[in-house]
Amino acid sequence: MSRHPGLVWARIQARLESAPEKLRSLAEMEGTGGEPAVVGHDPKADAYLFFDCSPETPKGRISVCYDREALDSRKEAKPENSAMDMAAAMGIELLTEQQYQTLQSLGDFDTKTSSWLKTPLEIRQQGGALFGDRRYGRVFVYQNSAHCYYRVRGFRGCLWV
Repeated sequence: MSRHPGLVWARIQARLESAPEKLRSLAEMEGTGGEPAVVGHDPKADAYLFFDCSPETPKGRISVCYDREALDSRKEAKPENSAMDMAAAMGIELLTEQQYQTLQSLGDFDTKTSSWLKTPLEIRQQGGALFGDRRYGRVFVYQNSAHCYYRVRGFRGCLWV
């Protein structure tokens, strides 16, 4: 409840029960280790925001490159999937840089792992992609070639309901 003070769970539950596709997405988030939780509400859209709140990047979503283009560009040692493809299949989106900062304001996340972030087009067109983590008590956002993948890098998602 500390992540969503003032929100009435009955309203969130009613919204979820009326949107089975959103429930499926949340189940996918949970099933891959994301520990989704409500972190906000947009009163204008009357929509609730869920983030993956697992302490580390979800275990079922690691060792992936950024997107399909990056995956297809690898000549050898290809990962099984990309963050963007997996997120789309789950019906969620990668966290933006701003959303990642918001997540990190709620606690200490990604202290041993890192998470791909939704990357602006101008960076992606140059072959790069953004990722973030928390080290030395600070949140860092970096860039890497989008085709790279690491055992401890995955992605976190968000979902509006």
